Amino acid sequence: MRDRAHDEAMAAEFQKDPAYAVAMLNSILEDGDQSELLIVLRQMAKAFGGVQGVAEKANLNATQLYRTLSEEGNPELKSLTAVLKAMGLRLAVERVKAA
Repeated sequence: MRDRAHDEAMAAEFQKDPAYAVAMLNSILEDGDQSELLIVLRQMAKAFGGVQGVAEKANLNATQLYRTLSEEGNPELKSLTAVLKAMGLRLAVERVKAA
């Protein structure tokens, strides 16, 4: 269950400090928790023009983007990269230390 007040607060924080949004995404990607990633992407979408605005910038259907970013969502790489690009971000790969 989502807490709307928390989502709004996080969106405001991401809007105020985009570097924090980047750090949060990188931390989540490092841990590999997709459900957390989708929550943060929804919050970031609010900060970067709302889902409708992000969908328009990403050339995606807004209804489909709502579904993609839902708790049951499973974004394709193409959609994820388009959404991130619409927010002024991109995915990157880096080498990790061998265990």
